[in-house]
Amino acid sequence: MAALELDEITKVYRDGEASVVAVEDVSIEVPDGDFLVLVGPSGCGKSTTLRMIAGLETVSEGDIRLDGESVTDVSAQDRDTAMVFQSYALYPHKSVRANMSFGLEESTDMTSAEIEDTVVETAEMMDIEELLDRKPSELSGGQQQRVALGRAIVRDPEVFLMDEPLSNLDAKLRAQMRTELQHLQEQLGVTTVYVTHDQTEAMTMGDRIAVLDRGELQQVGTPLECYHEPANLFVAGFLGEPSMNFFDGRLDDGRITTDAFEFQLSAALADEVDATELVFGIRPEDVRVADDVERDQQFTAEVTVVEPMGNENIIHLQFGDGDSAASFVATTEGIPSVSRGDRVTVGFPEEAIHLFDRETGEAVKNRELSFT
Repeated sequence: MAALELDEITKVYRDGEASVVAVEDVSIEVPDGDFLVLVGPSGCGKSTTLRMIAGLETVSEGDIRLDGESVTDVSAQDRDTAMVFQSYALYPHKSVRANMSFGLEESTDMTSAEIEDTVVETAEMMDIEELLDRKPSELSGGQQQRVALGRAIVRDPEVFLMDEPLSNLDAKLRAQMRTELQHLQEQLGVTTVYVTHDQTEAMTMGDRIAVLDRGELQQVGTPLECYHEPANLFVAGFLGEPSMNFFDGRLDDGRITTDAFEFQLSAALADEVDATELVFGIRPEDVRVADDVERDQQFTAEVTVVEPMGNENIIHLQFGDGDSAASFVATTEGIPSVSRGDRVTVGFPEEAIHLFDRETGEAVKNRELSFT
């Protein structure tokens, strides 16, 4: 296994005099055996970053190192990485056995017997040993995904690279495969870089996540660090479903004034905040609905939509009336206690709020993780 290091890597695509920066100065360290998830919206540069690690894209600037050795100019076939694609990329005319053994036949000195033993052992691990003589067209989507993973595993690579491998599966099978992938990675202990736009996959699978936007790295940390202590507005808004609620405001004499409400900060917090033009943020699960909170953190809002989800309810609310009314979302547990049209008391506990510098987008205050 190997540690992976990306050192200020940049990818620029050029067409004549025009150029597009797809990835800019991305630096990430992935310790040996870690599971890193690259996450971000479509077009943010995560797949391009993965392809540069694999050697399928050249690096315009920067360096990629495996166990301290630069592989930036090493060909893809010599990097000792194995990639699993969104499309599975199985040979349709070959059996499962032949698909899994092909790479070993072409790139190793293993004997036919050794290759067969390796393929069978891996197929048993992936629970596909009964499928070895079938063609890809005879397999379900989940079975094809297992074959694609097995083909990568037999190579015993230093690094696994996975480009949205579960996106073609239905929701239930995707959840099952998430669990299986985590267990498999822990069992093998292989350094893994996994690309997804699905924040649920990022939050549940990664030891750490790296959030990208428009080719730039926004934050690297554990899933809970990035969720509860976002570095900036983008990370705060991207992670979480429903998204964090935001209100533009101005801090004056310890009080944040927005178009919808005024929020009195404690003296201690007011002294810590050194920005004046702010964005006030609070996650839906931290909004108290029809609950007791401090009077200066308590407001009246109208319920516009209630979405019962079984284990929780997503409640859409607004301050004021009309199309310009400030809307926000709260989540509650259990049976819905409010209905559309109700006017309710809502609370924003100070321990749970986030504050961002409106000009830079950088976080100036995150919620207290000890808050319950």
